[in-house]
Amino acid sequence: MRFLPVNLNALLVELDDLDQTLSLLHALEREPVAGVVELVPAARTILVTFRPALRSARDIVADIAARRLDARIERSAPLVEIPVHYDGEDLDEVAGMLGLSRQEVVARHTGREYSVAFTGFAPGFAYLSGGDPGLDVPRRSSPRTRIPPGAVALAGTFSGIYPQASPGGWQLLGSTPLAMWDLGREIPALLQPGYRVRFVDAARLSEAQLQALIERSRGRRVDAGRPARAAQPGPRHGLTVLAAGLQTLFQDSGRHGQAGQGVAASGAMDQQALRAANRLVGNAPGSACLETTYGGLALQASGPLVLAVAGAQAPLEITAADGRRWTAAPYRALALDEGDVLRIGEPAAGLRCYVAARGGFAIEPVLGSCATDTLAHVGPPAVAAGDFLPVRPAPAGAIVADFMPAPDKLPRAGEVVTLDVVMGPRTDWFTGEAVRLLAAQTWEVTAQSNRVGIRLAGEQPLARARQGELPSEGTSPGAIQVPPSGQPVLFLADHPLTGGYPVIAAVATHHLDLAGQIPIGARIRFNPLTTFKTLSPHASDPRAGHAEPAPISSPIP
Repeated sequence: MRFLPVNLNALLVELDDLDQTLSLLHALEREPVAGVVELVPAARTILVTFRPALRSARDIVADIAARRLDARIERSAPLVEIPVHYDGEDLDEVAGMLGLSRQEVVARHTGREYSVAFTGFAPGFAYLSGGDPGLDVPRRSSPRTRIPPGAVALAGTFSGIYPQASPGGWQLLGSTPLAMWDLGREIPALLQPGYRVRFVDAARLSEAQLQALIERSRGRRVDAGRPARAAQPGPRHGLTVLAAGLQTLFQDSGRHGQAGQGVAASGAMDQQALRAANRLVGNAPGSACLETTYGGLALQASGPLVLAVAGAQAPLEITAADGRRWTAAPYRALALDEGDVLRIGEPAAGLRCYVAARGGFAIEPVLGSCATDTLAHVGPPAVAAGDFLPVRPAPAGAIVADFMPAPDKLPRAGEVVTLDVVMGPRTDWFTGEAVRLLAAQTWEVTAQSNRVGIRLAGEQPLARARQGELPSEGTSPGAIQVPPSGQPVLFLADHPLTGGYPVIAAVATHHLDLAGQIPIGARIRFNPLTTFKTLSPHASDPRAGHAEPAPISSPIP
């Protein structure tokens, strides 16, 4: 096994094949490594996220390197039967590439049992292995901009089912009526790692058989959780949204621990600002706030409330019910009376503001969090004008801070922002000149930027030293992924859990909040951190993992 740097709190374990990957994953789940908080397996890698304050990267590497890779994994998990209408747009092309007829492709696709190797790309998207080895086809040279939910597809030797409409480059064989992702189901993802899967030709099923499979897939139904925006019995206590601005979402500290369902953490783009706003009103630091982008948010109080605004440097104005107006300050507790209106203007610096209410917003969590993931479509919908946002009563003894220090300097459009980066894990996929250019030139933040990532434009694109396809592997917040255009994308909070383009570097964890405040039109300069070379321990038992020396770009001290 080989250890590659990802960030100051993450590393990538690279193995020879899927069998070794699943064997190591099984070993790490059976006997967890102290300090590791999440594992994201992929075709030949496992992304390991850990807490540096608890254990060093060196200790994490030594522990993982000692694990055996020869374990046989018995698949006794539930069997899920997937009915498929084999009428996909690429079925004829796939048959032609393989020298088979349409009927032979269908027969091979339905003739073997699959296993869910890992999940990623989108919530509920499962990478299925173990099918007919002859069904090995490349991704499309030109990905589609939209693939409908339920599309059944091939890429390499993997089969997969798109859980929701999204872009994609897999070869489409057909479609299934089963929902791969359903928040109304007790376990939203129909296919979990380790589950067995069998595809069934829907043309051979009676209507009753097809409906039975659909009903079985619905599982046990639960309340999906939604914000309590309607008026509750008794006096209303909360905020009415008079204007929602460009985008206003509920965000908290994030939806951690859901990688097994293909769900990333999401959460506030500026975690420091989120914590500051909550502390100012006496809430727990990670509580849900309103995250508003580029200002324009207007909120009217129903009943006395204590609010706080943190984050971007934006003008704040309070208008009383009798028409009086005054300017308010961010990073201070703000007392509002019945009918008072708080307005947030366009930021002069930074991008996102966070509004906290004493007591917290009365919103139900989805998968353990109130964060809205805009890519995965998980969490409460965006706030809209006319919504009423109930606020819970403040708990007894909650301490409200008078003020907190604001950031010294936030990025502005037209200015250059310097972000520290950790090189890797796929720096070797790029030419030496491309690696030099990443730090040597500045990169403009384009208008095609959002919570998923910042699309960058540089004078010279980054050229690859290696062509071909990189097997999908886990990605982390801050990853700088480089598509074929050579113009990088900086992944942010709502990034996909896995990706197939090489990552040349990642924004260091201590600059992720700053990255979340960079407005369109600003320019970024990447500053590679000083790195260290370290030798990983070698295993003496040939059946155990053999750890190669970490590359020179490794940040492991």
